[in-house]
Amino acid sequence: MRTDDFWQLIERARADGGGVAGAVAARAVALLAEREAADIVGYARHQHRVLAASYRADLWGAAYLINGGASDDGFEYFRGWLITQGRQVFARAVADPDSLAELPQVRQAALTGEEFEAEPMLTVAEQAYRKATASELPPVERAPYPALEEFWDFDDEEQARRHLPKLAALFVEPPQE
Repeated sequence: MRTDDFWQLIERARADGGGVAGAVAARAVALLAEREAADIVGYARHQHRVLAASYRADLWGAAYLINGGASDDGFEYFRGWLITQGRQVFARAVADPDSLAELPQVRQAALTGEEFEAEPMLTVAEQAYRKATASELPPVERAPYPALEEFWDFDDEEQARRHLPKLAALFVEPPQE
């Protein structure tokens, strides 16, 4: 599966799922299950590459600020949610995590405390393969995660302001309703 095919499937799932993370994941499973088994394996490989490319300390810091914390698993689930936002949002967030402060739902979360995680996006290929073939997805080579650049103390408000000023403005000192 090529990069364009991966993101086109996500865009179709977004349109059919109304942009809601759980619905996007369910729709992605349904759409992927209609494809050949080799395409499903290709999707799994590509998703691993997407997750590896987004394994960055600055994006982890953004997830931490937005969700009020982010464990290893929480950061994985956040990136699952980020995939549900589509290619443009995903690419921009990887390049500039502070750009997430411009998303209306993230701005709203500063007031509501909503957290953004989509664990089901991480199992789309497994579910689709099972649905399409009635068997388990064969082992898929995972793209290695890069060594993280230097972490900063996500709880340190000054460091948050320095690394992610727009998100810090929303989540370190949240706006009043």
